[in-house]
Amino acid sequence: MPEPPRFDEFYHAVYGRLVGQLYLVTGDLHDAEDAVQEALTRAAARWARIGGYQTPEAWVRRVAMNLATDGFRRARRRLAVAARLRQGPDPGSSPLDRLAVAEALRSLPLDQRAVVVLHHLLDLPVAQVAAELGVPVGTVKSRLARARGALAARLGLAGEPDGRRLGEHGGARNRG
Repeated sequence: MPEPPRFDEFYHAVYGRLVGQLYLVTGDLHDAEDAVQEALTRAAARWARIGGYQTPEAWVRRVAMNLATDGFRRARRRLAVAARLRQGPDPGSSPLDRLAVAEALRSLPLDQRAVVVLHHLLDLPVAQVAAELGVPVGTVKSRLARARGALAARLGLAGEPDGRRLGEHGGARNRG
């Protein structure tokens, strides 16, 4: 069995990626950085065990997701205020560009946002998403279906069944 990477190497390899993933879930860079930093701090304290996991990044991501969920109520209030102050997308731009997808993601409830990011953007199988979030596979599928429908409506893809055309835009994949 190969020796696990040193924690500092692991940290540098995953920090930016995890912050980017959590940003898509939280909609707030500061909250994403805080959640990832706290999760990595917890991993460092347990590195002798976690470093030996097949995918220690998945453990850190799950802890960070849980931390983000705990702080969601506070972030939700901030997002609601920001949404009221922010203007809608430029009428001349395509509703399917990355910015529109990110805005549409922010409109989803946190549980739906998390499954979309993990499944479609990180390309994790439904079973792994369920394991990382600690929910049944059926719950993940239900959240994905609701999220796809909401995203399709928000992005003007209402004619597409279940928003499946999302796979063509913004990095999302069609993996039902």
